Amino acid sequence: MNKTITIDGNPIPFEDGQTIMEAATAAGVYIPHLCHNPEYTPHGSCKLCTVKVNGRVCSACTFPASEGQDVLNNTKDLNDDRQKITQMLFVEGNHFCPSCEKTGNCQLQAVAYHLNMLDNHFPHFYPHREMDASHHEVMIDHNRCIFCTLCVRASQQKDGKDVFAISGRGINKHLIVNAQSGLLKDTDLEASDQAAHICPTGAILIKRTGYSVPIGERIYDHKQIDEVSLAGESSALAKEIDHG
Repeated sequence: MNKTITIDGNPIPFEDGQTIMEAATAAGVYIPHLCHNPEYTPHGSCKLCTVKVNGRVCSACTFPASEGQDVLNNTKDLNDDRQKITQMLFVEGNHFCPSCEKTGNCQLQAVAYHLNMLDNHFPHFYPHREMDASHHEVMIDHNRCIFCTLCVRASQQKDGKDVFAISGRGINKHLIVNAQSGLLKDTDLEASDQAAHICPTGAILIKRTGYSVPIGERIYDHKQIDEVSLAGESSALAKEIDHG
């Protein structure tokens, strides 16, 4: 007998061990997210995938699916909260889409469009953040980091390295690298590493490839993020990288 949960009133099958996010994705139901990637251990840091399970607020990427769950996902209240979270991510960093080489391939930008975010609402912080262009193939623009930890998890779980980590708390939180100098050039990161390609924003960039795929032909220029996500973000973005 198939086990099911309901999401927004629709029965969704699941298997033992699946999270709500995994069950929803397998059934073609999009739950907005930024820090989630099916290839890596769930982290639950961005909170965009917050849903209500039998009235309880939970992160869909970490909460296990179980029989009898009534999940609310696509509601006005939840989407309003997601929009506010996205607005805060924009103003807490320095995200200026028209001048960013990741525009069109940026998941943060695509989620903002999906949530109908028309302005930033909150005052910009304009934090002073450094750039690290010391590596011959890869650079870090700390202005765009949203602390999703995807690069951390990819480096550890896919590349078998330990290049990245998050240090500090609150306004002092920042991405660090595993080198005494603090510079990316002194790590063992390679441009072929998954950690160099997994960033959902423009915080980690491969040098000399910025506009090899023209604006207007990038993945989110012609596909909505829910379509890309349900088709498999990793494979879609990998194809975009190969095309570039």
